[in-house]
Amino acid sequence: MRGFESGPRGTRSFLLPNGLMVEKPEFSATNPEDALDEPRLMDDAGPALRIGRIAAPVLKDLGLRLVRVKISAAAGTTVQIMAERPDGTMSIDDCERASDALSPVFDAEDVMAQAYRLEVSSPGIDRPLVRESDFLRAIGHEARFEMAAPIDGRKRFRGRLDAVALGSEGPEAMVSLIADDKTETSVALPLRAMGEARLVLTDDLIRASLKREKAALKDARKASRRAANRKNSARKGALSPSGPVEGDEDGR
Repeated sequence: MRGFESGPRGTRSFLLPNGLMVEKPEFSATNPEDALDEPRLMDDAGPALRIGRIAAPVLKDLGLRLVRVKISAAAGTTVQIMAERPDGTMSIDDCERASDALSPVFDAEDVMAQAYRLEVSSPGIDRPLVRESDFLRAIGHEARFEMAAPIDGRKRFRGRLDAVALGSEGPEAMVSLIADDKTETSVALPLRAMGEARLVLTDDLIRASLKREKAALKDARKASRRAANRKNSARKGALSPSGPVEGDEDGR
């Protein structure tokens, strides 16, 4: 973790967990507006709810989406902001920019009565699932689900997310529950009835995350090269003479 002082309210830091964290040499807010505005299906509670409502528009201005707010008392009070770009990635630069933007707003809004440390991070590999797009990206992987109200007498489920389908109460997660004897039972869990959902860290999930990270790094390098080429072309154009050149047909 890298940390740095933010003034009288406490310290700021940004966490760099394993996951879709990619270096991005140049930021460009090109995310589609509808992707940035996709609502969270599961809200935080208590003070975290208020902090999230303050943080969300600040992050949106940076081309980022709020994932979750977590307040803990470990080693003093810590306010953790999980955020990401709409494609699920989060760069070191994104973390730092978000921390720089959020800190003065939080101080002005007096989000905590006591001194606190602000941490900005990506959601990590075993991430919480809070939007429908999160569930769609998680298809094929194992996850834990906790429902706000019991379904068939139980609130907690763990299984493979097979699909997201439209049900009578909106989108539903189609989950295969695998018993000890390897038999499978399918259950439909309404997304809006969930209190919490999170991916389970497995070898398959780690391999898929590394594959996506490699692809994101490749795309970032391509974007960086394209930006550099555009700058070089613009620089050459600015240096090129606009009038006749000595020795040409019109400039003798």
